[in-house]
Amino acid sequence: MFTVCALYHFTRFEDPEALRQPLIDLCTAERITGTLLLAGEGINGTVAGPRAGIDRLLAQIRTLPGCADLEWKLSTATDRPFARLKVRLKREIVTMGQPDVDPTARTGHYVEPADWNALIRSPDVAVIDTRNDYEVAIGTFEGAVDPKTDSFRDFPAWWEANKHRFHNKRIAMFCTGGIRCEKSTNWLIGQGVEEVYHLRGGILKYLEEIPEADSTWQGDCFVFDGRVSVGHGLVEGPHDLCHACRRPILPGDRARPEYEDGVSCHLCAGETSAEDKARFRERQKQIALARARGERHLHADVEDD
Repeated sequence: MFTVCALYHFTRFEDPEALRQPLIDLCTAERITGTLLLAGEGINGTVAGPRAGIDRLLAQIRTLPGCADLEWKLSTATDRPFARLKVRLKREIVTMGQPDVDPTARTGHYVEPADWNALIRSPDVAVIDTRNDYEVAIGTFEGAVDPKTDSFRDFPAWWEANKHRFHNKRIAMFCTGGIRCEKSTNWLIGQGVEEVYHLRGGILKYLEEIPEADSTWQGDCFVFDGRVSVGHGLVEGPHDLCHACRRPILPGDRARPEYEDGVSCHLCAGETSAEDKARFRERQKQIALARARGERHLHADVEDD
């Protein structure tokens, strides 16, 4: 059993590059795999490994400048969710493309999972899912607005085109672990929206704490690791991943005529060319050869953009 840790923290790192190697060294020593992102605005990532190693990693991250109040969530996976370790330097730890956004200055009002249902059922509240369209497709909160965005950087343009729909409404926002809402609520406040709320700890914290019988969550929650999705209690969901388009599919979708392992599924078969599919087939051949050698091919990783 592997411990999976999703973490993030917005703080000011003057020299994020200097933080990279010590994190690599610790994770390598503790057999931790996954992805950590470092930027001038903080740290973000999801990693997995032995529980003792994850505890040591969290202890080290909490010693970094401004990270004493680090946010993290733990869950478990039966198989190793990541094939390798990646510690990357980025311009943003979650890409919104809005240089004036600063979650350390101000964010929306945090709402605890226990108080979320009452808030989103209020008639003067508009609930907005800030995740990508393929994430929303497998699960969301009842009554939530789906912006149908391909990536988080599309959200500001969507809001500009749709803000008239939310006149005189309080805005409640949510995402997988909470990090996107730190930025999106700060951005909305900067756009003059007076009452903005977001779910503390995101969907993962809600699914961990709220019993299914009391839940307003419908479906499963997409996660960026080998589990693909989780449900209430953070148990592993039923979804597989199409390794051509990186979208979640159900096991039964493999029986559809459009499905070819690693090459296409019913969601993406019409989106790629014959040349693309030929390239994907070659990649699948390399993955099969790696498996035959008892290795895991690097393309098996799941990663957010």
